[in-house]
Parts: sequence; structure tokens; C-alpha cells
Amino acid sequence: MRVTCDFDLCESNAVCVGMAPDVFELDDNDYLVILEDEVPPEREEELRQVVASCPRSALSLG
Repeated sequence: MRVTCDFDLCESNAVCVGMAPDVFELDDNDYLVILEDEVPPEREEELRQVVASCPRSALSLG
């Protein structure tokens, strides 16, 4: 399973960064960077919660 971002929707609110800082970060220009796009099975539920918490629904799992 992979986590992806629709960067046209993303406003870099950093909710995902706060919830999973080892997976997401903001770069020096405040753009979202996905550090680990492959989600291991043991973290799927955690990342589902992160995706559901995105205020712009820019994140998805697939």
C-alpha cells in the first residue's frame, strides 16, 4: 500500500507531519514531502487515520 498526495489540494497544514513525522515533512518552502510512500502492513491503520485527518482530503492510500 502506498500513500500519495494530490499536491493541487494540499495546503501544507502539516496535520500529517504532526501525526506521522517519519512519513511526512515540510521542506524549506513549506511544501509537503512524503518521506516513506510505502506503508508497511503494521502501519496501515495508523496511516488511514492520518489520511482521514487531512483537512483538504489531499492524502490517499492505494
